[in-house]
Amino acid sequence: MCRRSLATCFSYLNALFKMCNCALVAPLFVPGVLRVSGMEVFTSSEVEAVNGTDVRLKCTFKSEHPVSQSSAVVSWNFRPLAQGAEESVFYYQEKAYPPTEGRFKGHVAWSGDILRQDASIVLKDVLFAFNGTYTCQVRNLPDVHGINGEVVLKVLNKASVSEMGLLAAAIGGAIVVGLLLLAVFLVVRHCRRNNMEDLEQDEREMPETRELREGALQSKAIQENELKFNLMQEKELQARKTRHDGPILLNCVISLSYPPS
Repeated sequence: MCRRSLATCFSYLNALFKMCNCALVAPLFVPGVLRVSGMEVFTSSEVEAVNGTDVRLKCTFKSEHPVSQSSAVVSWNFRPLAQGAEESVFYYQEKAYPPTEGRFKGHVAWSGDILRQDASIVLKDVLFAFNGTYTCQVRNLPDVHGINGEVVLKVLNKASVSEMGLLAAAIGGAIVVGLLLLAVFLVVRHCRRNNMEDLEQDEREMPETRELREGALQSKAIQENELKFNLMQEKELQARKTRHDGPILLNCVISLSYPPS
């Protein structure tokens, strides 16, 4: 059956998964039958991509049973916007099986990590023909039933206004932050340079200031000594004058007191 093509095998496997889901959902409500836990698959509701770029279709899952490379199976399918048959996009079981024919040949790469419960893929060089709904189906034995994740891809000629606004805001914010950091760096550098120049100037002025201060102190000491010397001379002269004029005044007083007869 799988000799026809790998894509045909994927289609058969998907059909088998759906049959298993139907067969396993019914016993959930039968008394005495062990209930099988369901898979939880999470995807974005809508993704936009510019024509010719790469886009990541994120798909994560949650299982109540241990996840291993051998127990998990991932299948991605595509349904075009216009009415058309569902196509197999990607298949993973222990290793990646990208499509070998069809519109997605050479355009799909594995971007997930089973052990981290990530089943994402990357569409490379997207085309307008990729517009449509993508279904992410994950099974982890014995969890073989659950709701699949669906994401709608819109391929655009150019980025939408919101994306352009976010991009412009991000670029503008980065530029502003860069300018602020540059301004802070220049201010700090300028302050450091001024501080260094002030320190160097202080170091140069310190000897001169010390010499001037010492000279002023010496000059003041000399002036004080000269003042003391002058005062001592004046006192000495005053004392000499007093000793010399004392007898003369006494004779004059005596002469006046006893006139000659």
